[in-house]
Amino acid sequence: MKTFNKATLTLVLVSMFISCKSDDDNGMDSINTSELTFKKIGAFSNGTGDEGFAEISAFDPMTNKLFIVNPNDTEISVWDLSNPSTPTPGTDITVTGIPNSVAVANGIVAVALENSSSKQANGTIATYSSDTQAFLNTYNAGALPDMVTFSPDGKYIVAANEGEPDDLYTNDPEGSVTIIEVASGQTTTLDFTSFNSQTINNNFRVFGQGATLAQDVEPEYVAISDDAETAYVSLQENNGLAIVNLETKTITNILGLGVKNHSLAQNQMDASNRDDMAGNFKNWPVFGMYQPDAIEYVTINGTGYIVSANEGDARDYDGFSEEERVKDLTLDPTVFPDAATLQLDENLGRLKTTTANGDIDGDGDYDEIYVYGGRSFTIWNTSGNVIYDSGDFIGKKTFELEPLLFNNDEGQVDDRSDDKGAEPEAVETLKIDDRTLLFVGLERTGGAMVFDISNPTNPTFLDWMIDTDDVGPEGLIAVKASDSPTGNDLVIITHEVSNTVAIYEIK
Repeated sequence: MKTFNKATLTLVLVSMFISCKSDDDNGMDSINTSELTFKKIGAFSNGTGDEGFAEISAFDPMTNKLFIVNPNDTEISVWDLSNPSTPTPGTDITVTGIPNSVAVANGIVAVALENSSSKQANGTIATYSSDTQAFLNTYNAGALPDMVTFSPDGKYIVAANEGEPDDLYTNDPEGSVTIIEVASGQTTTLDFTSFNSQTINNNFRVFGQGATLAQDVEPEYVAISDDAETAYVSLQENNGLAIVNLETKTITNILGLGVKNHSLAQNQMDASNRDDMAGNFKNWPVFGMYQPDAIEYVTINGTGYIVSANEGDARDYDGFSEEERVKDLTLDPTVFPDAATLQLDENLGRLKTTTANGDIDGDGDYDEIYVYGGRSFTIWNTSGNVIYDSGDFIGKKTFELEPLLFNNDEGQVDDRSDDKGAEPEAVETLKIDDRTLLFVGLERTGGAMVFDISNPTNPTFLDWMIDTDDVGPEGLIAVKASDSPTGNDLVIITHEVSNTVAIYEIK
């Protein structure tokens, strides 16, 4: 059930309106954004009650309809955005299975459907008409299809099948990638068994209880090159990236993404929610695994890049958990002679870490400390090398602009500092004239930060689009001006906690 939110929303649009450039600690510039404005022009609530009525969304420029993943009602909710200032409800799509993701292209809506009988059983991809919402077809997929997308030319539908284990960790299906040729309906699901005998370097993790590499990988998100020949698939828990040749339908490579060193000046973090000081940024002897959630392919000046939101994620099941706090680790006394001080709650003691990494010599104590996520966004080349990482910019800038939202969890300031910080989860890019904009959704802090990444080695911070009525951004899409009902570029953000959808216009 959907209700339109007619209440006037208080827009907290936080911008850096600075008349001259100033350098932040990590080298990123903040500039006057008077040439671009980001204004919230529409909003509505999708469903009532607890969270889970508005997750991922997709916009169809042919019909001006927005399709929203609504797992609580087992449907794809449909809204007409012909006038984005006054969205109107349309005819919803009832689905068979639990919807996890939605995409639309050329009049076809594709929905990733988890098996409702068992999360570990194979799921499906179902397609519908974007005009009439009529059912078109269904295709077999792997276990737990969690993200679906179309190739830029509309030729392929590609799904990341996460293949999560059950809570007891007794049934761990293989992760996989499903490729559907739209014209013929030919469906191919690729597994990772050919990599079982290989060791993937650069901090790629295979650590699930009794799992092969093929079982352990959990494909999270798909980004496809502009020429529709290559898919890049984030393997979040594994801290990796898979490369898929869509033409030959083969997984050609798996890349470890490495780690970021939080002892470096540009990678400070607030590591505790019990230090009585929000924004307590320091360097620590800790390594952060990037572990991206959403990724995006973008071409800048003729070169392709991957942009990632480095949310981080742990495996924490009843049958197996890697998650511990630093104070509960036995630290190597030679490497950490100050272990007792480090493990105080106000220092690193509260910080969530993993028991799967760090015991380098296998003697039962930990020689290195690894934490989840990069608290950042990263721009990579297509070989998996870091071109730029935002370091500690997101944490420091959110604290500077709106300290009451810093590492916030349902109103508790600083409450996520011991976990993954602001949790950058969603990324989206948009071309405006000769500029490339990046939008980064922050799951905990809220809103979406805006950057100009026209120079991929030196992005510029532009704005922070945030309304405190909107909580838990999950989905983030950009609508270019030529496809927009207003004639201007739009950004649409769906929020899984507040069940709200926010529509911003760029002028």
